[in-house]
Amino acid sequence: MAFVTRQFVRSMSSSSSAAASAKKILVKHVTVIGGGLMGAGIAQVAAATGHTVVLVDQTEDILEKSRKGIEESLRKVAKKKFAENPKGADEFVAKTLSSISTSTDAASVVHSTDLVVEAIVENLQMKNELFKRLDKFAAEHTIFASNTSSLQITSLANSTTRQDRFAGLHFFNPVPLMKLVEVIKTPMTSQKTFESLLDFSRALGKHPVACKDTPGFIVNRLLVPYLMEAVRLCERGEASKEDIDMAMKLGAGYPMGPFELLDYVGLDTTKFILDGWHEMDSKNPLFQPCPSLNKLVAEKKFGKKSGEGFYKYK
Repeated sequence: MAFVTRQFVRSMSSSSSAAASAKKILVKHVTVIGGGLMGAGIAQVAAATGHTVVLVDQTEDILEKSRKGIEESLRKVAKKKFAENPKGADEFVAKTLSSISTSTDAASVVHSTDLVVEAIVENLQMKNELFKRLDKFAAEHTIFASNTSSLQITSLANSTTRQDRFAGLHFFNPVPLMKLVEVIKTPMTSQKTFESLLDFSRALGKHPVACKDTPGFIVNRLLVPYLMEAVRLCERGEASKEDIDMAMKLGAGYPMGPFELLDYVGLDTTKFILDGWHEMDSKNPLFQPCPSLNKLVAEKKFGKKSGEGFYKYK
């Protein structure tokens, strides 16, 4: 009897696992909203791994620039991947580009997609308006995901009627090179959606990590307070920015010091993240405003992209 019971339990367990797997969405068709650096990178890696991609932005000029950027990036990848096979490199680039189409009308293309990945400007109202509009046109099975690095996924999901099919999918820059993807599960995200996004991330050749919908997720939640503490250390006159950078490179083995990294990321971007967190939790000491950072941003000194931040660049 015990043997029969064990066999029955195993059978039921196998059936349940198979049923759960069968329910997952196999993502084949992807719509990426936003043709900037992140959106173009996501479109590139999706197309390069056998997915059909539609890249959407507001104008044809933006999309043409995105497409050129993708082609340049693909040629760099192909040069390394097919070092001994130039013909194979050309075929790889051509095949990947053929899997990417573009559109300026998001509503007209989401009806046949499995996954919508949003990668537009970090503005809650703009993102909510976009998701609310697309929710009316997308198929019932379609998963919505945001690439936001700082906004609450739950707030975005609440602009739609598909909270169970909504999650965060946070890629890192540059997308073709960075292996990590943070998959953010809200209290409303279904297990089916969550597992489908884990599978999709792996299909891209990425390493997904799971996180709940907490400010900054994993990487930024640890990184930004570290960067801000470096600035505060300098503000208090306890060490110079040069010595702090050198200490973290030689002492912790980091490739860049905190001030170098801040300039690389963009001081305006960091301030935006910190301000958003402070608005959500003003009493958290890790989220307090930083006078030095605020001053530089007010002076339009954003880091490398503007020619000056904590350091000057030629």
